[in-house]
Amino acid sequence: MSILHAGWLRPIAEFTGLLPWVERVNDALRNTNVVYPFLAYGTDWLAFAHLVIAVVFVGPYIDPVCNKWVITFGLIACAGVVPLALIAGAIRGIPVPWRLIDCGFGIFGAVPLLLTRQSIRALEREGV
Repeated sequence: MSILHAGWLRPIAEFTGLLPWVERVNDALRNTNVVYPFLAYGTDWLAFAHLVIAVVFVGPYIDPVCNKWVITFGLIACAGVVPLALIAGAIRGIPVPWRLIDCGFGIFGAVPLLLTRQSIRALEREGV
């Protein structure tokens, strides 16, 4: 937040709505942590879940053909990002540009998975 308050960035951050949003989020986090510190425990588990999911993707690296289901799983997860960002983001009051950025994670995250799926299909055709 202090960076956004700095000289040349402040007008940009105010014009784009970034500064008020970051101030709002900072205020919410500060107040929530004072009154309900146990809520942060949920983010600890969220981080753990990301690590566990990342480990699953080692399977296609070791044996791509046998573990092609992991790539499908990833594509389904990417597809789920878009409606979640649009629906839950609207319910939670997330600004539209931020929701679109979140949608981008699902869309752009699917690109390497689609390329990987193509490569796995080529390996299958070769009988590897």
